[in-house]
Amino acid sequence: MRSMASSYSFMAMVTLSFLIVHVDVVKSDGLSTTYYASSCPRLFPTVKSIVESAIKKEARMGASLLRLFFHDCFVNGCDGSVLLDDAPNFIGEKNVPPNKNSSRGFEVIDEVKSAVEKVCPGTVSCADIVATVARDSVVMLGGPSWGIQLGRKDARATNPVVTNVSIPTARANLKELILRFSGIALNKRDLVALSGAHTLGQAQCHNFRKRIYNETNIDTDLAQQRRSKCPKAKGSGDHHLAPIDAQTPIVFDNSYYKNLVQKKGLLHSDQQLFSGGKTDSIVREYSEHQESFFNDFVSAMIKMGTINPLIGPAGEIRLNCRRINPIV
Repeated sequence: MRSMASSYSFMAMVTLSFLIVHVDVVKSDGLSTTYYASSCPRLFPTVKSIVESAIKKEARMGASLLRLFFHDCFVNGCDGSVLLDDAPNFIGEKNVPPNKNSSRGFEVIDEVKSAVEKVCPGTVSCADIVATVARDSVVMLGGPSWGIQLGRKDARATNPVVTNVSIPTARANLKELILRFSGIALNKRDLVALSGAHTLGQAQCHNFRKRIYNETNIDTDLAQQRRSKCPKAKGSGDHHLAPIDAQTPIVFDNSYYKNLVQKKGLLHSDQQLFSGGKTDSIVREYSEHQESFFNDFVSAMIKMGTINPLIGPAGEIRLNCRRINPIV
């Protein structure tokens, strides 16, 4: 990853943030952008410094931290359940597909939680930390900023069964993608905008092998290039990585959509968004107008983060994001 990261200047990426649209939303479903203004005024700078340090060490980490937010929210809402380790009485979501062997960044969340506990003990939920870390990762890599809805509580249980059936996979077709997003009250425009998060990060060979060898709606040069490190035989090089957006893999921009228009989507599920179906026009719009993508991405992130929030006595403020608090 170091060679890839060296191709870009972090100063250049941070400079991009001056061109973004900043959106604030005050209240939604009991949540608020000013929820910790009095109880933890140092929250945002504390989180930001750790996220920036983590991404400077490994640019790919920004994509991983953003992904945690998606995988948390898709299962019973954004309640921090994706962070829980296995315990004698339940199986953690992080150890079932599609999280197993792919979700990462938990150590960064631990570091953030530890730092936040020092400045405001027992105040900020792990769920809200995941949401804040996701926003800061996007901004750090040149994307838009927004006012985060905060005030969620942490779940005291996981739901591995729902995890396995609700989070879209790399092999999903357009109908399945629309169905799974609609399952958490997100529409087609939300689907396409949130998929733009794939402008960052990398994918493992086993997630795109069938596409580069069996599909025809793929740029031949891209397919040939990816085959060099992803052998056709199943089980061979399964975990070899390739950038999802080969153009600007560590910059949050609209190159992802430009790739789809050119049949350069690495994952089957990505190219499905531009395959002669109901979402083609949205992809083309975002490929031509980055500001439109940024605006809709922000709106969709806020919308996803405020669906069925865990608030009030139903949850807790975990002291350790990996474990529920002991009952006393």
